[in-house]
Amino acid sequence: MTHAVRVHKYGGPEVLTFEDVAAGTPGPGEVLLRQHAIGVNFIDIYQRSGLYKLASFPATLGSEGAGEVVAVGPNVEALKIGDRVAYASAPGGYAEERLVPADKLVKLPQGIAYETAAAMMLQGMTVRYLLRETYKVNSETVMLLHAAAGGVGLIACQWGHALGATIIGTVGSDEKAELAKANGCTHAINTKREDFVARVKELTDGRGCDVVYDSVGKDTFPKSLDCLKSKGLWVSFGNSSGPVPPFELTALKGSLFATRPSLFAYTATREDLEQNAAELFEMVSSGKIKISINHRYPLRDAASAHRDLEARRTTGSIILVP
Repeated sequence: MTHAVRVHKYGGPEVLTFEDVAAGTPGPGEVLLRQHAIGVNFIDIYQRSGLYKLASFPATLGSEGAGEVVAVGPNVEALKIGDRVAYASAPGGYAEERLVPADKLVKLPQGIAYETAAAMMLQGMTVRYLLRETYKVNSETVMLLHAAAGGVGLIACQWGHALGATIIGTVGSDEKAELAKANGCTHAINTKREDFVARVKELTDGRGCDVVYDSVGKDTFPKSLDCLKSKGLWVSFGNSSGPVPPFELTALKGSLFATRPSLFAYTATREDLEQNAAELFEMVSSGKIKISINHRYPLRDAASAHRDLEARRTTGSIILVP
């Protein structure tokens, strides 16, 4: 037996329950993973609340973690017992031990710790596809990044800075503004005191941004569109304030583009997954990106992690420790 945090119905953090469960025996193409750290992300909250529907109940939340392979099922050739591995986009993460499809795992370089890996896989690979594929950021790019002091935000600030981009970030406090700037954000806008549309126009001399990376959703729409230059791209990749409401295509005035990308789509093939992870590992190993683990909780206290994340009391990455 092992322990896991599961939900039996949709609801608030109180529906998360710490339970005894059977870890199971790996079947064909699976491995049994003893987890050393587990990532916490907004997608976990979306699934817990019912914004994103779960396949069935009871369900174990979490889609990101890192650990050691302790058993290998049939037809697994690339992994062996003792391998250090990490993953994102593999549901069932809030557990001490769990079964994982082998093709969802990537081997960890020796220089990257388990906790660092668990804190960066989903967020870091998200940043990689956002800045390297969804829109190819370079030294001429002017980008608006909402939630610049969050887990994805701090990684995106560093990665964008390494690419030479001008980064305009929105945050909810002066302390978060300083944190974003310390991680490479060029200009930080405290939305509690400033109108971000007016400030963006001021900072860009009225030209607007090439791309807006928007993980907030309802609270930043449609104002995000007003920050784009003609033929600019609005990238909606999260709903931390609630989903974006339906809108008419005429809202994309100025020949704007809009996209709703997902990590799953950008890592759908094994080649894409390995390429994404390899570039992330290189950026971290080289020191160009440092992963900020600012909050650690015991696995049994996952509900506290959810409460703090929803209340915007967190910065950087959050992990659960079994």
